[in-house]
Amino acid sequence: MTRWGQLLLLVALLGASACRYKNEEELEAPVAPATPFTLSYPYYFPVLDVPADNPLTVEGIALGRRLYYDSLLSTNGPHAGRSCSSCHFQSNSFTVPDPGRSVLPHVNLAWSRNFLWTGKVSGTLEDIMRFEVEEFFEVDVSVLQAHPEYPDLFRRAYGRSEITPELVAKALAQWFRRMVSAKSRFDGYLMHTEELSDDELDGMMVYLTEAGDCFHCHGLPMMTDNGFHNIGLDSVFTLADQGHFEVTGDPADLGAFKAPTLRNIALTAPYMHDGRFATLEEVVEHYSSGVKRSASLDPLMTKPGQVTTLQLSAARKAHLVAFLNTFTDTDFIGDTALASPF
Repeated sequence: MTRWGQLLLLVALLGASACRYKNEEELEAPVAPATPFTLSYPYYFPVLDVPADNPLTVEGIALGRRLYYDSLLSTNGPHAGRSCSSCHFQSNSFTVPDPGRSVLPHVNLAWSRNFLWTGKVSGTLEDIMRFEVEEFFEVDVSVLQAHPEYPDLFRRAYGRSEITPELVAKALAQWFRRMVSAKSRFDGYLMHTEELSDDELDGMMVYLTEAGDCFHCHGLPMMTDNGFHNIGLDSVFTLADQGHFEVTGDPADLGAFKAPTLRNIALTAPYMHDGRFATLEEVVEHYSSGVKRSASLDPLMTKPGQVTTLQLSAARKAHLVAFLNTFTDTDFIGDTALASPF
């Protein structure tokens, strides 16, 4: 090849290379860094640990919010056509009022380390969201990839338009960290901006002392210890009532279920893992007179002399329910920033 021919070939190769890089840049044009988001919560909450590889951003939270409410999250499998919001209504503190079953509320899960009633998943929000994406919803990312808006939303949140199960889980985790409830009347009491009635204060004394024992499993300020407890619902355990035993295989865990947060508890009926109690009054009555013995009964349920019931007076039961109602956060259930974006 002549020198002139070699020069023409070099020019052609350089031109092709330039076009290739230009096309690649057009496909993934630079995008501004995602906007950091500072989560607000009371000083008496534990310090929130956010993974370094999934910091909170305005774009990430917005993406997670949309995914939470979008039935495209589930296009196959047993939950096809449903979204997270199908079973988690904001008006019910992100649970669903469905007799015969109970859904754990999506409230302050950023501070949780154990998830689901049985504790099947433990770790971070990213871990539980991977379970939701890969096993529960069986998310088909190709459906999201073909959507006219999602690739750009992922690019704005994570700098890339290629959608992966990992990024779907991360976006949902950001959204769940945003779902903070901390503006109940009881929070106002802790902040010295609200007063409680005499009945509510008496209920607080029941809650925070051995009279009611609530504080052992539902301590302040999160109103849950994130642990698992057999609270004496049954003395014989069917397959659906074995609880944490399903995870550990330890007979000591038979009948032990996750202690749910009591924040917004007045909004999250029915109660217990199987929804057996319709009202807070029924729940309190269980602890007062209905605890059943078993080999795996939590020691916290046993009183001096081996008495397993609180034996509360009618007045103290009513006062305890009144106090539980002070945990209701009306701002949380009315916050339009937590509502559907559609």
